Amino acid sequence: MDGVPESHTGWTFLTNHARVLAAIADNHSARIRDIAAHCRLTERAVQKIIADLEQDGYLSHTREGRTNTYRIDPGKVLRHPAEAGLTVASLMSLLVEDEADRATTSAPRSRPRAET
Repeated sequence: MDGVPESHTGWTFLTNHARVLAAIADNHSARIRDIAAHCRLTERAVQKIIADLEQDGYLSHTREGRTNTYRIDPGKVLRHPAEAGLTVASLMSLLVEDEADRATTSAPRSRPRAET
């Protein structure tokens, strides 16, 4: 079926809500269609996630002609008690790369290694 992303099996580290928020942080005027393709979700799923994020105050939008421009509240605290005090801004700083870095970086960046 055209327009429906491939399904994914198994677990992942990020929720679909985090993926959608990161896609919007990358491009505040992204179309739902583009967000869905980037996150490998259906457009309907993205619409529901955006509605959830708006309802809880993590996201708002303004209509500009035929497009929406989204605004993320960077100071909003994450919902789970295990992340008490962690803000959306701190999460996005881990997930969002500058588009120019993505286009010019071909080798993976080194990151600190977890100690075992």
